[in-house]
Amino acid sequence: MSPIPEVAAAGPDPYARRIAQRAPSLLGVFNRAGVLEASDVHVAVRLGALGDEADETVLLAVALAVRAARLGAVCVDLSAAPDQPLELLDEVTWPDPAGWRDAVAASPLTARGVLRHEGDLLYLDRHWREERQVCDDLLARLARRAPEVDEAVLAAAVPRLFPDGWDQQRDAALAAARRWTTVLTGGPGTGKTASVARMVALIAEQLELDADRAPRIALAAPTGKAAARLQESVAREAAGLDPVDRARLADLRASTLHRLLGWRPDSGTRFRHHRENPLSYDVVVVDEVSMVSLSQMARLLEAVRPTTRLILVGDADQLASVEAGAVLADLVNGFAGSADSPVLRLTQTHRTKAGAAGAELDALADALRQGDADLAFDLLTSGTDAVRLVDPADQEQLAGVRAEVTDAAYAVTRRALAFADPEDRVPLTDLLDEHRLLCAHREGPFGVSSWNRQVEHLLAERADVAHLDEWYPGRPILVTANDRGLGVSNGDIGVVARMPDGRLRVVVRTGTEVKLFAPTRLSGIETVYAMTVHKSQGSEARAVTVVLPPEDSALLTRELFYTAVTRAKEKVTIVGTEAALRAAIGRQVQRASGLAERLGGSS
Repeated sequence: MSPIPEVAAAGPDPYARRIAQRAPSLLGVFNRAGVLEASDVHVAVRLGALGDEADETVLLAVALAVRAARLGAVCVDLSAAPDQPLELLDEVTWPDPAGWRDAVAASPLTARGVLRHEGDLLYLDRHWREERQVCDDLLARLARRAPEVDEAVLAAAVPRLFPDGWDQQRDAALAAARRWTTVLTGGPGTGKTASVARMVALIAEQLELDADRAPRIALAAPTGKAAARLQESVAREAAGLDPVDRARLADLRASTLHRLLGWRPDSGTRFRHHRENPLSYDVVVVDEVSMVSLSQMARLLEAVRPTTRLILVGDADQLASVEAGAVLADLVNGFAGSADSPVLRLTQTHRTKAGAAGAELDALADALRQGDADLAFDLLTSGTDAVRLVDPADQEQLAGVRAEVTDAAYAVTRRALAFADPEDRVPLTDLLDEHRLLCAHREGPFGVSSWNRQVEHLLAERADVAHLDEWYPGRPILVTANDRGLGVSNGDIGVVARMPDGRLRVVVRTGTEVKLFAPTRLSGIETVYAMTVHKSQGSEARAVTVVLPPEDSALLTRELFYTAVTRAKEKVTIVGTEAALRAAIGRQVQRASGLAERLGGSS
């Protein structure tokens, strides 16, 4: 390895917050070069001290494993680490890969199980254990003898539940009835939630044949708004079914995954339901599984009985969890080509949004999914209203975007100023789904904070009101922390309204309910004229405006772009340059994980 220069050498401000003071020389160099954050360095140094490890190359590997978890990966691929450029210190090289692997393998931290080393992959112990558990539990479920079904009853139910043209959805439901585990994936408009309703009705009929009670069925999703959307979709689909099937779905209520597993006040990672106290349901359906982290999937699988039918639903091309893991994508990739794969992919579009707008949105989503930047650019510049690209340098077009965003906010404000409890609760919160402004960043000129300030200022001029107080009528809010006492969850949205007596109340959509709260009772609240793409997952809006950051933004990825676009029901506007558009489509999220290989190697 090249000599390591002094930490005080040329580079960023040595007293910046992201610089680890008194770091060992090697970690200090990689910290100043932008590879590591101070927190990565501090954790590595502390683990080294506790585990009697002084080799700086091993501590560098530990810091990279910590960094990987912080950025959403389950492990770090030591063979791929040197592909990261050291922009500030060209004279420094990465450790020799072979010697590096040997040093990590021989480390006391590895011997004591703090680190887990498999080939080129290095894990922190917790993620290694969870990945193995998820793999083992899934494979054990697949190895079980298939549930018994009455094929004659199945055959009779098919024409009742599945109309002509729903071939893929019918086949998926039949497969789910005949197995314990099903992974249902597909893009927007492919009828995933419609399939869920009919699939559950089909399975419920089978369960009724062998039991003297109604089947116990659970619906869940990672966030409150995703759970509400799942329940609404199932209820909407059930309304069109025969009375006998509609009755089977009548009392279904969706909850967050945390509520399903049973929140515990003494633990942020463990739940009331686990292997020794499993869930009592016959069928468990989890939607928006792309948002489920490795830890959450581990807790779910250990809480579900082996004889419970588990149905995992989601779009594998969307953004993965903000926590470590990309479980849905790993399942899809890991079981690819397996003769006993539980993965069913829907590709036929059954979009309820009609006409050319729906077709254009589907075409754009497909172009993003395929990584076809030329086609995406052509669609966005074809001159239609459904999908369009606005150059941020074009002030006239940008002013039009601001006007659209302000119009949507003004409609909410007018309703909030003339609020009448309780009749206006649902219509008021429904207005929040008319338009959504999405950003990749939280801060900066292209971020949520900047756009929130812009819209607030423009709205004050339009409504002729000054937002001098924190709480004012029309302020849209996002709940950012779970509050079991109030019954609100991270991701719930609402709006401040003025009551007839002049008091202010916050109208919050919690799951499928709409509740009123005094502003002083809520904490962990932020204004959401704009929100991040991550926060928008699990929701839809009639029209969506997406603000792309510059092409060199590390957050600008195909998965983020695809997730933002697929939030729209009827119209999507992209504010960004052609260069940013092409950069987003050309850059995919890379999350190191061994789950897909584990599953594939066992198939």
